[in-house]
Amino acid sequence: MVPDIMTMSKTLGGGLPFAAVATTAKIEEDIHAKHFAFYTSHVSDPLTAEVGLAVLRVTAEEKLVMRANEMGAYLRGRFEELQQRYEVIGDVRGLGLLMGVELVEDRASRKPAHALGALTTQKCFELGLSMNIRRRPERGSVWRIAPPLTVSHDEIDRATDILDRALRESLDELSVQKAA
Repeated sequence: MVPDIMTMSKTLGGGLPFAAVATTAKIEEDIHAKHFAFYTSHVSDPLTAEVGLAVLRVTAEEKLVMRANEMGAYLRGRFEELQQRYEVIGDVRGLGLLMGVELVEDRASRKPAHALGALTTQKCFELGLSMNIRRRPERGSVWRIAPPLTVSHDEIDRATDILDRALRESLDELSVQKAA
């Protein structure tokens, strides 16, 4: 799939205010003919332009797109191992190193496991893993996973081991609460 219009921000500038909008030549010609104007406070800013070029250069030189796909496949495999062990992991989805791991009450209903998500996220933090969970009702309880493009196998293993432990401890704690 090739999108008609894509907006990008944040990481393009390595932390500086830098964003981009990409579109097809056909759409660009159409909006140009209609005298569409676009302006921001950082238009033609030489600092952010140089940073953007440096980000593109490093991305190409270090083959970070290829690396994201390779490491993302490894990360997905680790999450799928967890999914085989835990009925509460409903879905593992994403592309490259941007992934979502859905926590559910059960796979049949796919009802979000908000309490489990919150407790697991807290335990991960206590165990040394900073991560977040999407808890909005329309998004369910989804671990949002976005490690740096330079992440190593050892770091992925350490993070998934922490997630595994936090999930197991959270399930145990919640089952004790239900029994009481």
